[in-house]
Amino acid sequence: MPVVSLTINGTSIVKDVAANTLLVQFIRDELGLTGTHVGCDTSQCGACAIHLNAMPVKSCTMLAVQADGCEITTIEGLAPDGNLHPMQQAFHEHHGLQCGFCTPGMVMTAVAFAKDNPDATEQQVRHALEGNLCRCTGYQNIVDAVLDGTKAMREAG
Repeated sequence: MPVVSLTINGTSIVKDVAANTLLVQFIRDELGLTGTHVGCDTSQCGACAIHLNAMPVKSCTMLAVQADGCEITTIEGLAPDGNLHPMQQAFHEHHGLQCGFCTPGMVMTAVAFAKDNPDATEQQVRHALEGNLCRCTGYQNIVDAVLDGTKAMREAG
Protein backbone atom coordinates (compact mmCIF):
# COMPACT_ATOMS: atom_id res chain seq x y z
CA MET A 1 0.00 0.00 0.00
CA PRO A 2 1.48 3.40 -0.96
CA VAL A 3 2.27 6.00 1.68
CA VAL A 4 1.15 9.58 1.17
CA SER A 5 2.98 12.44 2.83
CA LEU A 6 1.34 15.85 2.55
CA THR A 7 0.36 18.95 4.45
CA ILE A 8 -3.33 19.61 4.90
CA ASN A 9 -4.57 22.80 6.53
CA GLY A 10 -1.10 23.32 7.96
CA THR A 11 -0.77 19.84 9.48
CA SER A 12 1.71 17.28 8.15
CA ILE A 13 0.13 13.92 7.38
CA VAL A 14 1.82 10.62 6.56
CA LYS A 15 -0.67 7.85 5.90
CA ASP A 16 -1.06 4.58 4.05
CA VAL A 17 -3.60 4.83 1.27
CA ALA A 18 -4.93 2.40 -1.32
CA ALA A 19 -3.59 3.26 -4.76
CA ASN A 20 -7.11 3.75 -6.17
CA THR A 21 -8.38 6.13 -3.44
CA LEU A 22 -9.64 9.43 -4.78
CA LEU A 23 -8.29 12.52 -3.05
CA VAL A 24 -11.82 13.54 -2.03
CA GLN A 25 -12.33 10.14 -0.38
CA PHE A 26 -8.99 10.44 1.42
CA ILE A 27 -9.86 13.91 2.70
CA ARG A 28 -13.34 12.93 3.87
CA ASP A 29 -13.02 9.30 4.91
CA GLU A 30 -9.42 9.04 6.09
CA LEU A 31 -8.93 12.52 7.54
CA GLY A 32 -12.51 13.29 8.63
CA LEU A 33 -12.61 16.67 6.87
CA THR A 34 -16.18 16.45 5.65
CA GLY A 35 -16.53 20.05 4.48
CA THR A 36 -15.25 18.88 1.09
CA HIS A 37 -18.36 17.42 -0.54
CA VAL A 38 -18.84 14.67 -3.10
CA GLY A 39 -21.46 15.84 -5.54
CA CYS A 40 -21.10 14.15 -8.90
CA ASP A 41 -17.88 12.06 -9.05
CA THR A 42 -17.41 13.30 -12.62
CA SER A 43 -15.78 16.71 -12.12
CA GLN A 44 -18.91 18.56 -13.18
CA CYS A 45 -20.24 20.21 -10.01
CA GLY A 46 -17.23 21.59 -8.10
CA ALA A 47 -18.54 20.64 -4.64
CA CYS A 48 -15.22 18.92 -3.97
CA ALA A 49 -13.00 21.94 -4.74
CA ILE A 50 -9.89 22.35 -2.58
CA HIS A 51 -6.61 24.22 -2.97
CA LEU A 52 -3.68 22.07 -4.01
CA ASN A 53 -0.44 24.02 -3.80
CA ALA A 54 -2.60 27.18 -3.75
CA MET A 55 -4.45 26.26 -6.95
CA PRO A 56 -8.14 25.32 -7.01
CA VAL A 57 -8.62 21.64 -7.88
CA LYS A 58 -11.62 19.36 -7.99
CA SER A 59 -10.51 16.63 -5.60
CA CYS A 60 -12.67 13.98 -7.27
CA THR A 61 -10.44 14.20 -10.35
CA MET A 62 -7.24 12.95 -8.80
CA LEU A 63 -5.94 10.12 -6.70
CA ALA A 64 -4.68 10.69 -3.19
CA VAL A 65 -1.25 9.34 -4.19
CA GLN A 66 -0.99 12.14 -6.75
CA ALA A 67 -1.10 14.65 -3.88
CA ASP A 68 2.02 13.19 -2.29
CA GLY A 69 4.33 16.04 -1.26
CA CYS A 70 1.65 18.68 -1.83
CA GLU A 71 0.08 21.31 0.37
CA ILE A 72 -3.71 21.14 0.57
CA THR A 73 -6.21 23.60 2.00
CA THR A 74 -9.81 22.56 2.52
CA ILE A 75 -12.77 24.70 3.56
CA GLU A 76 -11.90 23.89 7.19
CA GLY A 77 -8.45 25.39 6.66
CA LEU A 78 -9.80 28.79 5.65
CA ALA A 79 -10.81 29.58 9.22
CA PRO A 80 -8.33 27.79 11.48
CA ASP A 81 -8.82 30.23 14.35
CA GLY A 82 -12.61 29.97 14.29
CA ASN A 83 -13.13 33.35 12.62
CA LEU A 84 -14.70 33.25 9.18
CA HIS A 85 -12.47 33.95 6.19
CA PRO A 86 -13.58 37.19 4.45
CA MET A 87 -15.09 35.15 1.60
CA GLN A 88 -17.00 32.94 4.02
CA GLN A 89 -18.26 36.06 5.80
CA ALA A 90 -19.40 37.54 2.49
CA PHE A 91 -21.33 34.37 1.63
CA HIS A 92 -23.00 34.60 5.03
CA GLU A 93 -23.85 38.29 4.69
CA HIS A 94 -25.20 37.98 1.13
CA HIS A 95 -26.97 34.68 1.80
CA GLY A 96 -24.92 33.15 -1.03
CA LEU A 97 -26.41 29.73 -0.38
CA GLN A 98 -29.62 27.88 0.10
CA CYS A 99 -29.06 24.22 0.94
CA GLY A 100 -25.32 24.85 1.36
CA PHE A 101 -24.12 21.68 -0.37
CA CYS A 102 -22.19 23.54 -3.08
CA THR A 103 -20.99 26.31 -0.76
CA PRO A 104 -17.61 24.89 0.32
CA GLY A 105 -16.58 24.33 -3.30
CA MET A 106 -17.90 27.74 -4.32
CA VAL A 107 -15.98 29.43 -1.52
CA MET A 108 -12.74 27.59 -2.31
CA THR A 109 -13.02 28.49 -5.99
CA ALA A 110 -13.89 32.09 -5.12
CA VAL A 111 -10.94 32.52 -2.75
CA ALA A 112 -8.46 31.33 -5.37
CA PHE A 113 -10.10 33.54 -8.00
CA ALA A 114 -10.10 36.60 -5.72
CA LYS A 115 -6.37 36.27 -4.98
CA ASP A 116 -5.60 36.55 -8.69
CA ASN A 117 -8.38 39.05 -9.53
CA PRO A 118 -8.64 41.67 -6.76
CA ASP A 119 -10.62 44.04 -9.00
CA ALA A 120 -12.94 41.44 -10.53
CA THR A 121 -16.07 42.38 -12.41
CA GLU A 122 -19.40 40.59 -12.20
CA GLN A 123 -18.80 39.02 -15.59
CA GLN A 124 -15.38 37.70 -14.50
CA VAL A 125 -16.89 36.21 -11.34
CA ARG A 126 -19.61 34.47 -13.33
CA HIS A 127 -16.99 33.04 -15.68
CA ALA A 128 -14.79 31.89 -12.78
CA LEU A 129 -17.71 30.03 -11.18
CA GLU A 130 -18.72 28.17 -14.35
CA GLY A 131 -17.21 24.94 -13.02
CA ASN A 132 -19.28 25.08 -9.82
CA LEU A 133 -22.94 24.15 -9.95
CA CYS A 134 -25.63 25.27 -7.56
CA ARG A 135 -28.95 23.51 -7.91
CA CYS A 136 -30.86 25.87 -5.57
CA THR A 137 -30.07 29.50 -6.30
CA GLY A 138 -30.13 31.84 -9.25
CA TYR A 139 -26.46 32.62 -8.55
CA GLN A 140 -26.99 36.37 -8.03
CA ASN A 141 -26.40 36.20 -4.27
CA ILE A 142 -23.35 34.01 -4.87
CA VAL A 143 -21.92 36.50 -7.36
CA ASP A 144 -22.63 39.38 -4.97
CA ALA A 145 -20.90 37.44 -2.19
CA VAL A 146 -17.82 36.78 -4.33
CA LEU A 147 -17.59 40.43 -5.34
CA ASP A 148 -17.88 41.56 -1.72
CA GLY A 149 -15.53 38.82 -0.49
CA THR A 150 -12.98 39.81 -3.11
CA LYS A 151 -13.16 43.41 -1.93
CA ALA A 152 -12.79 42.33 1.71
CA MET A 153 -9.80 40.15 0.88
CA ARG A 154 -8.18 43.03 -1.03
CA GLU A 155 -8.74 45.42 1.89
CA ALA A 156 -7.40 42.86 4.39
CA GLY A 157 -4.22 42.61 2.33
